[in-house]
Amino acid sequence: MKISYNWLKQFIKTDWPSDQTSELLTDLGLEVEVVEKYQSIKGGLQGVVVGHVLTCEKHPDADRLKVTTVNIGLEAPIQIVCGAANVAAGQKVPVATIGTVLYDKEGAEFTIKKGKIRGVESHGMICAEDELGLGTSHDGIMVLAEGLVPGTPAAEVFKVVNDEVFEIGLTPNRADAMSHLGTARDLRAGMLQRGVNIELITPSVSNFRVDMRTLKIDVTVEEPLLAPRYCGVTISGISVKESPAWLQDRLKAIGLTPKNNIVDVTNYVLHELGQPLHAFDAAKINGKVIVKTLPEGTKFVTLDDVERTLHKEDLMICDEKGPLCIAGVFGGKKSGVSEGTTTIFLESAYFDAVSVRKTAKRHGLNTDASFRFERGIDPTITEYALKRAALLIQEVAGGKITSDVIEVYPKKVEDFSVLLNFSHVSKIIGQEIPKDTIKKILVSLDIKVNSVSDSGLGLTIPAYRVDVQREIDVIEEILRVYGYNNINFSKKF
Repeated sequence: MKISYNWLKQFIKTDWPSDQTSELLTDLGLEVEVVEKYQSIKGGLQGVVVGHVLTCEKHPDADRLKVTTVNIGLEAPIQIVCGAANVAAGQKVPVATIGTVLYDKEGAEFTIKKGKIRGVESHGMICAEDELGLGTSHDGIMVLAEGLVPGTPAAEVFKVVNDEVFEIGLTPNRADAMSHLGTARDLRAGMLQRGVNIELITPSVSNFRVDMRTLKIDVTVEEPLLAPRYCGVTISGISVKESPAWLQDRLKAIGLTPKNNIVDVTNYVLHELGQPLHAFDAAKINGKVIVKTLPEGTKFVTLDDVERTLHKEDLMICDEKGPLCIAGVFGGKKSGVSEGTTTIFLESAYFDAVSVRKTAKRHGLNTDASFRFERGIDPTITEYALKRAALLIQEVAGGKITSDVIEVYPKKVEDFSVLLNFSHVSKIIGQEIPKDTIKKILVSLDIKVNSVSDSGLGLTIPAYRVDVQREIDVIEEILRVYGYNNINFSKKF
């Protein structure tokens, strides 16, 4: 699992260096295997500066070359030979200085060196956008805004994003940590135990509101045991296009390829909050949405253009004419969002983990959504994540919320109750941990202390902690946050 440090810092405001944070995450059981550097532009445009073309003359020995003098903020201008037809005196241009490392479209690096071109010295390169990794055009050099100051680093002009990404070897039981929010929750608990009082900041959805009630799509859940909670909302008047740079950079940092602004938002919220979502083209939904199984042998074409034969136990999202999506696993070809989509039905649901796991295995599919549903997601954030995604879609794609949130939630998923005996904690861990410390650790993990006695605690475990249902599980939670390194092990073996 990849976690962006920049993204993590939106939940926890910390100035800790990545190695310190990495060490704490590993101590908490979220083992950081490696920390990788990410730059939104390969090489970070280091060595590239704004230049002002002072003069531009024809090369004495080459018709297609020009000799320029360029002010790059030094005491004296430099001479650069340029082959671009559009270079002219007075322009502000990006200049790769001597020693700068650039990358071609295959990713191979090349270094800018001082040299002679047809007998004329050249002390740098005036760059096209493809040479800097800023685009694909090689029609001519880039011409920058007139107001830029010569010598300004190009990284500042183009707002290069630098990030550090934690590669975490997540154990299968830690479904709660499969997101930036989940990782931040654990990190906060660890920091509190180490005396760093820090707040967990979650995205607000207070601005969510229905703009007009013009497109309600009803939902019927025929298999409530397989889909205990199902939410949806319609958004109309959207424009499907490329995502803004900030959204693309977030996804690229964790190894995802941006698709379009709608799909990118669903992926963003999945990795932000841990809640998978799916966007349907509302114009392709016939009648209402029906969550059900279909007869054995039913054919269904998924987003990857593969026709699949359904099992009678595969949970499907359907309309009144047929299947639209394999629930919690993979979308359908016919109902997916395309460039022509203007209205969507946005789904956020809590599907049964065993059902999703069996379906994914039967069809040989392993998606980011199924990976999370199989392990058990948080049933309490279904509507919250839906609203979060809807607001982001409005931000990047426009549109209006055109229905109330439709919710089918017949039986609430309950939290777990556990009794914790202090003497058992001491016996299992091998030393006594102060009772107040135990309570603080549990509260920092969103575990409610309902009752306190001399012998122990009555606790309520949040439903998203599917791995903490017994007293021994609670003791393990106490130990990992308290710190294995803080336990005095016997030297006798």
